[in-house]
Amino acid sequence: MEIHRLGLLLGKKFLNRLADGILLIMFLIMIFPLFMLAVNSFMGKQELLETCGAVLADSGGHVRIRFFPQYPTLRAYIRLLLDSPEYFTAFWNSMIQTAGVLFGQLFAAAPAAWAFAKFRFPGKRMLWLLYMLLMLLPFQVTMVSGYLVLNAADLMDTRAAVILPGIFSTLPVFILQKTFAGIPEEVIEAARIDGAGDFLIFFKIGIPLGMPGIFSILILGFLEYWNAIEQPMTYLKTESLQPLSLYLPQMIHTDAALAFAASIVTLLPAVLLFFCGQDNLEQGIAASGSSMRREID
Repeated sequence: MEIHRLGLLLGKKFLNRLADGILLIMFLIMIFPLFMLAVNSFMGKQELLETCGAVLADSGGHVRIRFFPQYPTLRAYIRLLLDSPEYFTAFWNSMIQTAGVLFGQLFAAAPAAWAFAKFRFPGKRMLWLLYMLLMLLPFQVTMVSGYLVLNAADLMDTRAAVILPGIFSTLPVFILQKTFAGIPEEVIEAARIDGAGDFLIFFKIGIPLGMPGIFSILILGFLEYWNAIEQPMTYLKTESLQPLSLYLPQMIHTDAALAFAASIVTLLPAVLLFFCGQDNLEQGIAASGSSMRREID
């Protein structure tokens, strides 16, 4: 028996080590492009031609991988931050569009999710099924209808053409509905006995207890719309309104070193927001998952 238990223990340790090794390999594979992007951002023009010229300048030969630049320089970052007004225009376009979508989602999704989670009304199940179907549809399916609506409303080629469709996204409603559904009914009934109305219960109980879900939709929404490409490409034609997601691909043809530096700077807000809100994101997703399991059970 002792030999059998020892064999099971060794086998378990081996599987744990194997799983850790596989996760480490996957992490290195995923982080490698980001590492090379950072390394290339510290290279000069000549060194970039030597390493990436086969791709960037169509100079023939093969791409060379250098894990550290031979002659590191901050020239690209200095030029980007001090002498690139077009980049900052695109940066603020991304900020305005993303912030508009997030604030709109917060004010539109939270009341709708609370109604789905805590109220009973005719057609609730059918309306919720419609929400689920809309959530599954990709942008390519709704692109034409969205274009026709925005064109009829004379909103094409404006920031509102990107912001308004994002505000009424169904994913935030889905996440918040599961979060609000996890709030115990006893707490709400106690508030009703104390004389609280529906609006007071929503603002005093629903919002505070639903903060993990709210932070989740804000983080996920920022990551999605900060990197959005299809919506701005479809609805925006004026270059002065284009976000970073459309401006960065144009830079690689004019100045590769500047494009690498701009890519790193563009990544920073999303990376910082993710690490600062990682705990809230995990709590929100866990709360949504627990609510779904209770519904299935």
